[in-house]
Amino acid sequence: MLSLAEAQERATALIARARRAGADAADAVYIADAAESVSVRLGKLEDVERSESEHIGLRVFVGSRSASIGSSDLGNAALDELAARAVAMAGAAPEDPYAGLAPEDRLFRGPLPELDIDEPGEPSPQALRAMAEAAEVAARDVAGVTNSEGGSASAGRGLVALATSHGFAGAYAGTSRGLSTSVVAGEGSGMQRDYAWRSARYGADLPPPEEIGTMAGTRAVARLAPGRVKSGPLPVVFDPRVGGTIVGHLVGAMAGSTIARRSSFLLDRLEEQLFDSSIVIADDPLRRRGLRSRPFDGEGLATAPRRLVDGGRVTGWLMESASARQLGLEPTGHAARGASGAPGVSTSNVHLAAGSASPAQLMADIVDGVYITELIGHGVNAVTGDYSRGASGFRIARGELAGPVAEFTIAGNLIDMFRAMIPANDLEWHRMVNVPTIRIDGMTVAGD
Repeated sequence: MLSLAEAQERATALIARARRAGADAADAVYIADAAESVSVRLGKLEDVERSESEHIGLRVFVGSRSASIGSSDLGNAALDELAARAVAMAGAAPEDPYAGLAPEDRLFRGPLPELDIDEPGEPSPQALRAMAEAAEVAARDVAGVTNSEGGSASAGRGLVALATSHGFAGAYAGTSRGLSTSVVAGEGSGMQRDYAWRSARYGADLPPPEEIGTMAGTRAVARLAPGRVKSGPLPVVFDPRVGGTIVGHLVGAMAGSTIARRSSFLLDRLEEQLFDSSIVIADDPLRRRGLRSRPFDGEGLATAPRRLVDGGRVTGWLMESASARQLGLEPTGHAARGASGAPGVSTSNVHLAAGSASPAQLMADIVDGVYITELIGHGVNAVTGDYSRGASGFRIARGELAGPVAEFTIAGNLIDMFRAMIPANDLEWHRMVNVPTIRIDGMTVAGD
């Protein structure tokens, strides 16, 4: 993996080659990562993995035509060939009136913000193994746990450098640390599996391995001997580890490209009151040690905190430059780049603001309902908002959890679900989309 300065130099050098080859404009992105993970099972070392990769991608524009190409060879001769091939490809590409670099006057300028996302040093394989073993031991010590699918600990570092032909060049790096374990409870046909995991930028921000293990074991045992639920409209409460998917569907529908294609269930609803007026959903790319924090986006625009939903209303679409031009709007600093191809759209550290009631208070008046801890399948129509997914979790009876339930489906429409959404006060920050416990009344539950 190159250093920040070396990566920025390679991207800038590739831009210069593209211009000499005949490109009117260009941008280049260098992406590299290195990761190591250690897995154990039943107290024995099962796997040690080490991966490293680096890739440089070039996008060129010849008039209103564009092409993208990439390579893992960073040598001078390879970059010369890459630039020449990209320009030749662009000359044969169809015209696109919306393609182009981001507006020059919107480019990020000045020093990068201090995000504290790059932890110095790297844990040793021995340290990772000790963490994985401690997590698995704690999980297996939970009464009722009968087998293990293993414990795992990981550490990685990634680097991104971006340069454009109209004046932007920048680079940043970030680390990741992870810990997980998965175990089985029960015997024979009555076995149940569950897991626990955490990830963070810094190892010190992870919970103790014993906490992760105990959580996994307790969850697995709690799922033993699941019952069934009766079909009908019921209040549904989503555990925070699955509730973030609902916000994820909202974010996907806000992408400018889906709006431009008229393939979003939010189309023509920008001014509509979609949530209760107390609901706030925010995105903060500058959060210190945030899992997805970044100083600039995939087109070189500055990132900034933003409320995606404020007062219950969507505040606007999330756009890279191409969809912004198509919609006659401005890019929002949410462009995301891969190693090749045109930019897409991505948020960073998203959260649904906490409500005022505790989870217990949120469920206190539910006579009969379900508490969801696992969602299965992908039955969501992004165009209509129709929602149908398999689920398992616990029955709620007279305001309290009353035993595990499984093999049922929950269904509704995302617009109706948004209007009925009530968040609890137990928001925690350790996921890419962070939500508290969420209650949604009136969903259709299909069981027995």
